[in-house]
Amino acid sequence: MVLTIMAMATAGVALVLRDNADAALEREAQRLVALFESARAQSRASGVAVRWHTTPEGFRFEGLPPGSLPARWLTEGMGVRGNTSVQLGPEPIVGAQAVDLVNSQQPQRTLRIATNGLRPFAVQATDQP
Repeated sequence: MVLTIMAMATAGVALVLRDNADAALEREAQRLVALFESARAQSRASGVAVRWHTTPEGFRFEGLPPGSLPARWLTEGMGVRGNTSVQLGPEPIVGAQAVDLVNSQQPQRTLRIATNGLRPFAVQATDQP
């Protein structure tokens, strides 16, 4: 009986940890979409080119006033796989671009933040084998 309870508790903890990593990745992806769209709108309004890129501390929006948008991930272990920069304007059509967001706690799960250049950025699942 005790072993059964311990096994159930262990399984429950594993599910909670996995769900937390999934939730953190999804939260960061949705946040990055909102930040990209905000930077894109600010770029178009000001007529100044804005470029997003990763840094060792998180990320940076070049072309915007310092502190106008966040520059750190909310969750420890977040990062980008592959393309580490995005051009966000000021032109209305920016070209197709994508960034693959990954959490070091679950490196096999990746979410892609992408646009075809005309539509807003959106989150797409791209699980890696």
